[in-house]
Amino acid sequence: MIPLLSEAATIAAQAPRLAEYYLPMMFGVGAMILFVAWVPLFLKRLPLSLPIMCVGIGFAIFSLPPFSSWAPHPDNTPVLVERATELIVIVSLMGGGLKIQRVISWKRWNVTWRLLGIAMPLTIAMVMLLGHHLLGLGLATALLMAGSLAPTDPVLAGDVQIEHDEDEGQAESKFALTSEAGLNDALAFPFIHLAIAVAAAGSLTLDVMSHWVLVDVVQKLVVGLIVGTGLGWLIGYIIYRLPADTRLSRTGDGFIALGATLFIYAATEFAHGYGFLAVFVAGLAIRRAASDQDFNRKLHDFADESERLMMMLLLLLFGGMIAAGLLADIGWEEALFAAIMLLVIRPLAGAISLIGVKRPKLELAIIAFFGIRGLGSVYYLSYGLNHGSFDYEYSLWGTLGLIIAVSILMHGVLVTPSLRKLGNYYKNRGIETSLPTD
Repeated sequence: MIPLLSEAATIAAQAPRLAEYYLPMMFGVGAMILFVAWVPLFLKRLPLSLPIMCVGIGFAIFSLPPFSSWAPHPDNTPVLVERATELIVIVSLMGGGLKIQRVISWKRWNVTWRLLGIAMPLTIAMVMLLGHHLLGLGLATALLMAGSLAPTDPVLAGDVQIEHDEDEGQAESKFALTSEAGLNDALAFPFIHLAIAVAAAGSLTLDVMSHWVLVDVVQKLVVGLIVGTGLGWLIGYIIYRLPADTRLSRTGDGFIALGATLFIYAATEFAHGYGFLAVFVAGLAIRRAASDQDFNRKLHDFADESERLMMMLLLLLFGGMIAAGLLADIGWEEALFAAIMLLVIRPLAGAISLIGVKRPKLELAIIAFFGIRGLGSVYYLSYGLNHGSFDYEYSLWGTLGLIIAVSILMHGVLVTPSLRKLGNYYKNRGIETSLPTD
């Protein structure tokens, strides 16, 4: 049976029980939506984050009957996990692109290029070595894990991302993490494809490498860049540049952002390019075309609201995965792997990439440290496992789940006081900033 049909049949078999709890579930979902809208007002000055609370609530819900029998696991619905995380990542990437005003250039985006060109390859190399020597992973499996863990998550990094109307010059750390998260999801894809190719071939051969460089690196990145730029410019023209009575901005409909996201992503995938790259680049192009800033804000806000709603649902399910035993087989090796990944590899790779950047040390430390891992990593691991044959599949999910859970908790607790400390640093020196202060 086709995997997606098999998963649909499993869900359909539970339909009678779902119908029994239809109204309680409706009540719970409605309460959670109101919760997601309301609770950020209380979290601004607390060492907590919305993702932490969503995972905790999901764990609590799926630990109790009757919901405990429905607790999800990625092994049971691999295709649904892949597609659900794919959707939220592209919505998040469009929202990220719509935030950024800074013109792309080598100098203005210097920190971003360093994170992408130095920190990300270093992270992949170090995670591969650690996975091989500590967890006993083979080349293909270690590469899949490294590629999945390399990107900074665009979905869960909301607390350290630039706001739509925030002065980017006053919040370099937030701009750097926003732009990094927008681009490194696409740049991780070639390494996932290489892992799949190595798993299929059994080794890293010259034919595998040549096809990878020409197709998975050059061709797909170039196609994604061209299609994203072209369609972003075209949609921006339709929204803002047509005669006043026909331009799309007259509708005032923020859901245009979602339509543009889906259209651009699918068109790029049809053209055999990286849709993640195209969507983010298109968001940048649409923002650059925005003469009506109010409508651009509507586009961004709709994308942001859609992302938060989907994030809530997926993190509830992630909490359910933990309740279902996602971390049950974690041993000291996996725990040590997660600790080294979060506390050593990402901060070290980030710090190396930022050598020579003339910014306050605290700000550089924040940029290097706050590379949160999240739903983008879930997507890449599920994509790899659904398209290739790898060893230790169950162990990979447990290790990844542990890293994401600890990353959400650690970064969620530390981000507010860290940004406030940076804001106070600038305030004490008489420098105006949009960062929070005491």
